[in-house]
Amino acid sequence: MTDEDHREGVAGLVELWSAAARAYVNGDLPTYAGLARHGEDYTLMPPYGGEPRRGFDGSDEAAQWLARTFLGGDTDVEVFQTYASGDLAVLVAFERQQATVAPLPRQDWSLRVTLVFRREDGAWRLVHRHADPLTRPIGPALFAEIARGDHAAP
Repeated sequence: MTDEDHREGVAGLVELWSAAARAYVNGDLPTYAGLARHGEDYTLMPPYGGEPRRGFDGSDEAAQWLARTFLGGDTDVEVFQTYASGDLAVLVAFERQQATVAPLPRQDWSLRVTLVFRREDGAWRLVHRHADPLTRPIGPALFAEIARGDHAAP
């Protein structure tokens, strides 16, 4: 594969991910899942913290939860860096999002994300996503509180 092929492949992934992120923030899991095809060995480091998860849940229950929770918004994927080698590609990006997430009013829901894709049978599959809301620097005291678990959900 040539460098030009890699550039075109990564550019296509950026477009694909932009559309998938928009579908997600608008509560549309079927469209998201159709765009962001997940590998069988998919792992997620959720943006709200906690343990990593294995597998993608595209169930009816998950679709209903997403539709009730993500009530609409706008997303702009701002790519910071890309890497591609063979059948692997990585996007390091910001998902700049303004959205209504129940029961909260429309606000900034931006995330830092690292996305790892693997090409399988000619199609890109998302095999890992790491996301967090730390789009702005935080001070050492807050960092320490978070690291200690002082802000852990019940």
